[in-house]
Amino acid sequence: MITRSNLAEQLREYQIRSKYDWASVSFFSSTANGNITSRVDVVISVIWELIILAFLVFSAVSLYFRYMRLAFCLICITTLLLVCLKIMKQVRLARKRKRRMLLPLSM
Repeated sequence: MITRSNLAEQLREYQIRSKYDWASVSFFSSTANGNITSRVDVVISVIWELIILAFLVFSAVSLYFRYMRLAFCLICITTLLLVCLKIMKQVRLARKRKRRMLLPLSM
């Protein structure tokens, strides 16, 4: 049952969540406002970006030393990571939209 105290608590939680909007640190983010809401998300996205950058550097080094199979495998892994990162971002956005729909527009 929806009560006034439940609505007030949901509104308070929503305001607290929206207060912690971080600048977008993700290079692969498609929106400028960013969907990162906590420091943990910031750290995780930076770690993912460093891993992807490391794979790209290692593939360039392996191309320099003419290890074509290794370079191809590293590039495939990098694209797979990028696709997984994009899918995870879409799932997070869908969850966020669903959470917003639970909050009534007016009390």
